[in-house]
Amino acid sequence: MSGAGPGERVDLHAHTTASDGALSPRELVRLAVKHGVRVLAVTDHDSTEGLAEAVAEAARHPALTIVPGLEINCDVDGAEVHVLGYFIDTEAAWFQDFLRGQREERVARVHRIAARLGELGMPIDPAEVFAIVKDGAPGRPHVAQVMVNRGYVKTVREAFDRYLRAGGAANVPRGRLVPVEAVQVIRRAHGVPVLAHPGLARRDEMIPDLVRAGLMGIEAHYAEHSAAQTRMYEQLCVDLGLIATGGSDYHGLQGGRANPPGTPRVPMSVYARLKEKAALAAATSPPAAGPPSTSR
Repeated sequence: MSGAGPGERVDLHAHTTASDGALSPRELVRLAVKHGVRVLAVTDHDSTEGLAEAVAEAARHPALTIVPGLEINCDVDGAEVHVLGYFIDTEAAWFQDFLRGQREERVARVHRIAARLGELGMPIDPAEVFAIVKDGAPGRPHVAQVMVNRGYVKTVREAFDRYLRAGGAANVPRGRLVPVEAVQVIRRAHGVPVLAHPGLARRDEMIPDLVRAGLMGIEAHYAEHSAAQTRMYEQLCVDLGLIATGGSDYHGLQGGRANPPGTPRVPMSVYARLKEKAALAAATSPPAAGPPSTSR
């Protein structure tokens, strides 16, 4: 793979209907192939339920490699920090128990957000949100879509900017899971933890603690990063011995981020380094008897 041509793309961050994406895993794979993606990581929020379908569809497209992944959301004061995980032991019973707990908290959070919206004069029925989600992991993009459907806002982006962003009037915190704990969970599951889109969270002061906890990469290549931010995170990765990854964070139109798969451009050499980090993680991870104790 590391010898792939310049027209071949790597995308290490994409979502499906298993969480808050607009496309099924099969549809995402087909779209990625259409855009010349040769390595695609399926990284749904708190879920690995879409991986089997993505792998099955990718078998029909031999040029495409699926990287198993996920994204864990954490709340910190005034912001969200997301941690991506790659090459995780998804079959571990304790890990799936952890993810089920995360998804149960997502359901409870939808009810809390709905109550807050009611207080703000914008009542919604949580059942409307879950009808959109179907079998996925519910989240704020689904709430935002219901707000659009009811005419409270014109777009999903407006719902976030005015109400659902970190610190927004209708946002409520999730059950407390701090980023260090998310990194530890991923490492215990023999995976490669990577800090997602750090330019959005603006909590770079946390990075040294995350590295001590086992962080192995930073998502430097991201559409909403400026060129200066990309260079800065790339250099930080060099300085700290981390891998500089990247991806589209593709959700589809309903998620508000519709950059096509394969953008921004990520070098194929990143995939080779990710595999090296995965081998290191498998060799150095703590015993996988269960998740580390959390502050929840």
